[in-house]
Amino acid sequence: MKNLFVGNMSFQTTANELRAIFEPYGTLGRVHVAMDRETGRARGFGFVEMPNDEEAAKAIAALDGKDFGGRNLKVNEARPKSESGAPRGARPPQGGNRNFGADKGQDKDRDRPKGGRGNSGHGGGKGRERFSNEDYRDVARQPKEPRW
Repeated sequence: MKNLFVGNMSFQTTANELRAIFEPYGTLGRVHVAMDRETGRARGFGFVEMPNDEEAAKAIAALDGKDFGGRNLKVNEARPKSESGAPRGARPPQGGNRNFGADKGQDKDRDRPKGGRGNSGHGGGKGRERFSNEDYRDVARQPKEPRW
């Protein structure tokens, strides 16, 4: 049993239309078009289950890139859901040492300079250095402007 992902579909595509384009390639199990919960419209992708792996491979070869509803379909074998249930595009939390207030000399990441600016627990992000309050710790504050 193979579960096929069908992407780049028209938003007007229905499960019956999806079933109709896959039926010539073999027997089908479940056909599901993902719908938006709030609007009730199709989200532009769906899933087709095919019990026979050879038929599924033929369907992928024939339908991947095929024009349907004015769009080129993207058909491939669906990847299983992750155990966390998080969306595929979601990134794991990034950031440096989360020991706020901990002694800087006892850094978990030994290869980083101790006491340095390493992401300092402020989200971080792929090597980009950002300004933080630590950058201005030893600088005198500017006087506030009077409010008139």
